[in-house]
Amino acid sequence: MKNIRNFSIIAHIDHGKSTLADRLIQSTGIVSEREFKDQILDSMDIERERGITIKSQTVCLPYTADDNQTYTLNLIDTPGHVDFTYEVSRALASCEGAFLLIDASQGVEAQTIANLYLALEHDLEIIPVINKIDLPSADIEWAKKQIEADLGLDPEAALLISAKEGTGIEGILECAVKNLPQPMGEINSPLKALIFDSHYDPYRGTIVHIRVIDGKIKTGDIITFMYNDSVYKVEEVGIFQIIRVPKKELNAGDVGYIIAGIKTVSDTRCGDTITLKKNRCDAPMPGFKEAKPVVFSSIYPVASDEYGELTVALEKLKLNDASLIYEKDSSAALGFGFRCGFLGLLHLEVVQERLEREYDLSLIITAPSVQYEIFMADGDMMLIDNPALYPDPSFIEYTKEPFIKASIIVPDRYMGAVMKLCLDRRGINSNYQYLTNNRLEMFFELPLGEVVYDFYDKLKSITQGYGSFDYELIDYRETDLVKIDILINGEKVDALAQLVHRGRSVERAKHACEKLREEIPRQMYKIAIQGAIGAKIISRKTISPFRKDVTAKCYGGDISRKRKLLEKQKKGKKRMKMVGQVMIPQSAFLAVLKSDND
Repeated sequence: MKNIRNFSIIAHIDHGKSTLADRLIQSTGIVSEREFKDQILDSMDIERERGITIKSQTVCLPYTADDNQTYTLNLIDTPGHVDFTYEVSRALASCEGAFLLIDASQGVEAQTIANLYLALEHDLEIIPVINKIDLPSADIEWAKKQIEADLGLDPEAALLISAKEGTGIEGILECAVKNLPQPMGEINSPLKALIFDSHYDPYRGTIVHIRVIDGKIKTGDIITFMYNDSVYKVEEVGIFQIIRVPKKELNAGDVGYIIAGIKTVSDTRCGDTITLKKNRCDAPMPGFKEAKPVVFSSIYPVASDEYGELTVALEKLKLNDASLIYEKDSSAALGFGFRCGFLGLLHLEVVQERLEREYDLSLIITAPSVQYEIFMADGDMMLIDNPALYPDPSFIEYTKEPFIKASIIVPDRYMGAVMKLCLDRRGINSNYQYLTNNRLEMFFELPLGEVVYDFYDKLKSITQGYGSFDYELIDYRETDLVKIDILINGEKVDALAQLVHRGRSVERAKHACEKLREEIPRQMYKIAIQGAIGAKIISRKTISPFRKDVTAKCYGGDISRKRKLLEKQKKGKKRMKMVGQVMIPQSAFLAVLKSDND
């Protein structure tokens, strides 16, 4: 075990984590130049295009150090977005050390601090690394001051690298060998292994990523998962070197994979503990919890005959994404679809893009909602995430909504704009602190329902891209919740209904009506678009009808001739309105979700 080092690279989004992983892989030579490609650990097109890691990867790097000994360096890559914080925490629980990456031109940001705290919770050895020193705007001394002031780490211990140019990569590998602790574990103890990730292989079933804490695991062992007590026989064990490399056994301190004929990814829970059926370990690893969805939305196919294809696509996607939950849903306006739960807004976008790209589907997504607690007059409590299930308000005693604690780091010149944005969203400014003489960290308690709408886009807009944002769920608080119904010619469109705070209801209803007026095509009759709370109309927009000039053939003559034709046209339009159905285009549903400045 003294020649094993398990470490992770943690950073804010776009600070060069995947590029550094690429350079480490290249420098250890496990992939030939011909087979190498940028962002080699990112397997999805979306990850490459957006420059983010969604699905974490692991790679085992053999390295011969200056002391001529060969070391095994296990790099456990982590996702970079706040939606996947739990996955990051389980990956860090598998490590003994972490390299904390800081952009030399941008400095310490919100998720840099959040990830530092996550690493400190797991008692990891943390080494700061200043990346992108080749940029003309790089300010190394400024970055070092931030490392000392904001993070409380030794700035002189910071490694200076440029992952893009390959500068200083050898120093990272040497530092991992010399400064990171070796794994601690007992090879003769009962097997205890932590599941920190899993993915689905269509030929072998679920590939479970594990870190062996104590004992050893080999082919043929009968293992059990401690969370759900399911029992499997190990078919193969091995390590990751971009491809899977089978081994005879994995010992304490090793990071690798097992294949045991597990049918779906949802059978393996991230954070669960594996042990032998006959020789169980004393207790599971601490920190396990089920990933719970916080954002809910309905997905419908644009063409109703694609419902079967959408069903198959979601089933296949679920095999690779255990945190996605869905159930059947139906709408009078949009037909059959699915109500889905997501870890956050990025997760929702990723699922939507994958369904559209990988399965060639055209989809309609309803407005994202969060889970509310509805307390009824008879003492019952209901959890509601779908406006269609909102009960009659006369039976409701009170409602509660989820609140988050948001940490926002911005240059101080944007303080007023950020304060206004958060207070407009019913935020409570708990406190703020200066990190340096011109950058401050602001803390707000905000309703999650206000954040899922368009908060992140607005924050980036008002801070010109300099604002960074991180949050955690704290509790549920009492709120004045109402359901806005959208009526088109007096008919409710259930897919456009929204649950919002009463204070924001008129603004939201006006916005929805205005966007629908722009998107719905004109007809030969007048179309009324209304926003209502129960029987009370709170906003209205009207689409004017086309007008055919029926009096064009009348040249002079008595006015009663023209009046007779106009009356006849009026009756015809009334009759047409009775039988005419308003077709709502797909773009109208999407337009309602967008804010005014999009």
